[in-house]
Amino acid sequence: MALHERLKQAGYKPWLGKKDLIPGQNWRSVIRKAIADSQLFIACLSQRSIAKPGFVQREFKMALNQYADRPPNSIYLIPLRLDECDIPDLRQEEYGLNLRDLHWLDYWEEDGFEQLERAITHQFNPEPEEPKKPVIVTPPLSVFNFEIVGVNAKGEQIKKESKQSQYFREDLGNGITLEMVAIPEGTFTMGTEDEEIERLVKKLRWEGFRRERPQHEVTIKPFDLGKYPITQAQWKAIADRQDLKVEKDLNHNPASSKDRSDSDRRPVEKVNWYDAVEFCARLSKLTGGEYRLPSEAEWEYACRAGTTTPFYFGETITGELANYCASNTYAEQAKGEYRPDTTPVGQFPPNAFGLYDMHGNVWEWCADTFHGNYDGAPTDGSVWVQNGNDNSSPLRGGSWFDNLYYCRSACRLNYLRRDFGYYHVGFRVVCGAGRTL
Repeated sequence: MALHERLKQAGYKPWLGKKDLIPGQNWRSVIRKAIADSQLFIACLSQRSIAKPGFVQREFKMALNQYADRPPNSIYLIPLRLDECDIPDLRQEEYGLNLRDLHWLDYWEEDGFEQLERAITHQFNPEPEEPKKPVIVTPPLSVFNFEIVGVNAKGEQIKKESKQSQYFREDLGNGITLEMVAIPEGTFTMGTEDEEIERLVKKLRWEGFRRERPQHEVTIKPFDLGKYPITQAQWKAIADRQDLKVEKDLNHNPASSKDRSDSDRRPVEKVNWYDAVEFCARLSKLTGGEYRLPSEAEWEYACRAGTTTPFYFGETITGELANYCASNTYAEQAKGEYRPDTTPVGQFPPNAFGLYDMHGNVWEWCADTFHGNYDGAPTDGSVWVQNGNDNSSPLRGGSWFDNLYYCRSACRLNYLRRDFGYYHVGFRVVCGAGRTL
C-alpha cells in the first residue's frame, strides 16, 4: 500500500487489486486483463506472499507470459523483495523463462525507490543496445603515377610498366604527413603450395615454412594501407602527443638508426606490438579515422598486388629491388650488396598497387594472434584471433637482416613476442573498419 501511494505521488499510475478492483467485478478476469494491459509488472515478494500457492503466484506466471512477448532486454517484470526471502522457482513453460532469471530489487535498501524509478525510466526510455558509431569521413582521394618492374629467375629486368593508384594524405602536424593508398577489393590464393614449401624446408632446414599452408582462397574488401612503413618522423609526430594518449606512453624514438642524417625517412623499428597498437589508436583519435594494424590476409593481398610469384617483382629479387641480405640468393641471380641497416622508405620500386618496401627493410606487425598454420583461417580477410596465442603476432615482409627466402610475399614469422621491440621490426597501418574473428 505504501509503495502504491509513493508511485502515485511520483506521477505514475499504479494498478493494485486491493485499491482498484470495483465491488462486484470478476476479479480473476479483471486482474488478468490488468496484467495484459500493463507496461510494467512489479512482483512484490515477501516471506508471506511466496508462501501462498494460489492466485498470487499465478499472477506472476501471467506476467512471465507477457514478458516472453516483449522485445529482448526490455524491462517489464521486476521482482521486488520487501523483506529477506527467496525468489520462487516460477517458470513460464513454453519459453523456459524463470522468475529467478531476472535481477531483483531489494526495496528496503536506502536507495530502493530510486532504483525502482531507474528501472521504470529505462522501460519508457530504453537506452540503445549499441551506441551509434561515428560517421567516418575519408579524405578525398588523389592520383599518383609510378613505374613497376618485373624480373626473371636470373634477376634480369624483363618488364617495366607505368601504373596509377589513388591515395590520400593525413596531416600529422609540423609538415609531417601520412600517405594512405586505396587498395581495391579482390580475391587471391593465400599461402604457398606444398611442393614449394617442401623445397624450402629441405634447402634451409627451417620447419617454419610449413606455416604457409594450406593454401586457401580469400576475398578482401577495399581498404587503405600505408604507402610506406611508418617512418621515424611519423612516429615522433604521434608519440610526442601526450594529449592523444589512449593506453600507454610511447618512446620518443626507439629506432636504432635514429642518428643517421636521413633517419626521419627511415622506418621506425624496435617497436613492440602494443606500441604499434597505441600508435594506431592515437592516429585514430587525431584524424577521426579507424586506424589499425593489417590482418595477415590484408597484408599478403596488398603485397602480392595481383601476382602469384614468390615476390611481386617475379621469381626473385635483387639488391637493386629491395633492402635485404643480398649476399644470399634465391633463384639464379648474382649476389648483391648487403646493407647492414634500414634504408629510407620509397628507395626501391613499388608493386602494382603503389606500395613500397613490402619486401625487406623491416618486418611488419600484423593484428592477428599466432597460429601455427592456416587450418581454420577466415576467408574474408578478417583479423584472426580465435584459438591463437595472445603473446605472439605474425610478422610479414622480411628485413634488411634476412635473406630473400624470408622476404617472400607468403612468408610468415610467427614466434616473436608481442611485448618486445626488435631492431628489425616495424609496421604500417590500415585505415578501415575491418572485422575480427
